[in-house]
Amino acid sequence: MKVLKVPYAEKDEAKALGARWNPTRKSWYVPDGVAVEPFAKWLAGGSEAGGEPSARDARAAKPVVGSKYVELAHACNPFEECAECRPKLIDSGWFEAHQAVRKMLAAL
Repeated sequence: MKVLKVPYAEKDEAKALGARWNPTRKSWYVPDGVAVEPFAKWLAGGSEAGGEPSARDARAAKPVVGSKYVELAHACNPFEECAECRPKLIDSGWFEAHQAVRKMLAAL
């Protein structure tokens, strides 16, 4: 997928060539498998065009995570309790939030 910078006045032209609109990112893009050459004038100035990523591209590349997201240093099974991860999850507040959700779902 290649991100495009399409002015509003040129959106119909980009769409006719096969560009698609991403409402979340509020930007046009070229889907994977579609030739990018016809879109050269709209290629975003980020890594897709060979330059430095713009601030917008950098924000868009970050995964969206919840407020209780905790990154763990090793690859344990997320569906089984891990003795190594438990202290970190308890300290972060994740474990308490997880238990509250489980309790609420059990009551349904």
